[in-house]
Amino acid sequence: MAGKVWFVGAGPGDPELLTVKGRRLLEEAGAILFAGSLVDQAATLFAPPGCEIRDSKDMTLEEMSAWLLDQTTRHATVVRLQTGDPGLYGALVEMTRPLTAAGIEWAVVPGVSSAFASAAAAGETLTLPEVTQTVILTRVAGRTPMPAGEELEALATHRTTLCIFLSITLLHEVQRALRAAGWAEDAPIVVVQKASWPGEEKIVRGTLTDIKKRCQAEKIASQAMIIASPTLGAADWPTLARSKLYDPAFGHRFRKASAASEETSA
Repeated sequence: MAGKVWFVGAGPGDPELLTVKGRRLLEEAGAILFAGSLVDQAATLFAPPGCEIRDSKDMTLEEMSAWLLDQTTRHATVVRLQTGDPGLYGALVEMTRPLTAAGIEWAVVPGVSSAFASAAAAGETLTLPEVTQTVILTRVAGRTPMPAGEELEALATHRTTLCIFLSITLLHEVQRALRAAGWAEDAPIVVVQKASWPGEEKIVRGTLTDIKKRCQAEKIASQAMIIASPTLGAADWPTLARSKLYDPAFGHRFRKASAASEETSA
């Protein structure tokens, strides 16, 4: 009977940010194909003795698909260990289609995205009441073009939180797009390299004007998340709009509104 392929999100780099289910599958795996250029190899330390482990960084899509298919003939559990979450820039559908065509069962285990790990590392929130309630996960066009209407300049006009993947080498283009969308020169930007990686994480804070120079000074040229958001630095603001969910005057099915608070708010 053919084995099953699991696409497991390894998270942003820290092996402790693997999900419990992801770790269990690694411990049961007969074969693991991991993204060595992006996933900390420590994640494969959970593999059992005798597990066949292969780094995919030098493989084409066709070679990866062939490897996964071959391993299902010998192992009940085969893991494709991917950085972050498999559904974000992970070529997931491209790898599952050959499996489906071959009648091989597969499933996905989500992982912690580097967008969220970067915000956590910097101690920032991606949403705030009356500031922004929207987060856009995107990238700048490079060798992979952006679909019409998804250019960064167009998305930036919404003035919401932007988590910009795979674009640190195109930081000048990020700056250009934000300026064209009307962002101020002093708009805060944070760049996090290797978020959560033990001993390797770097956090650079700056503005639209100087963020590129600050990143150059820190020699950040790969594996970095760019966050541009009107929420950045909110921990130091003198006042914040209060969340209605936790406001005493806001009642819901788990808590009655305070009468005194209702009168005060009125």
